[in-house]
Amino acid sequence: MTTFDDREAAFESKFVHDAETQFRLEARANKKIALWAADIMGKSAADALAYVAEVIRADMQESGAEDVIAKVAADLGARSTAAAIREKYAAFLVEAQQEMMQ
Repeated sequence: MTTFDDREAAFESKFVHDAETQFRLEARANKKIALWAADIMGKSAADALAYVAEVIRADMQESGAEDVIAKVAADLGARSTAAAIREKYAAFLVEAQQEMMQ
């Protein structure tokens, strides 16, 4: 292998690692926002876990968090706003990142 091949392989490895890390961060944040919303809706523990699965399925529809925010906003209705949910989701992303760094 040449130096350029080594460099290319290193960049590809970093890209894969960064993508996997971002996926894990978003998955943790999705779980946290789903559990938070389930608590607001008064769901039982079993129903809350089922709701987490629903939110995760919603996240598979599009890239990014907007599909998750839209689902949670629709489910919460008047109990919260999309802006408040976005703010909470951003806080959960930071929290998830801190957890992963430990």
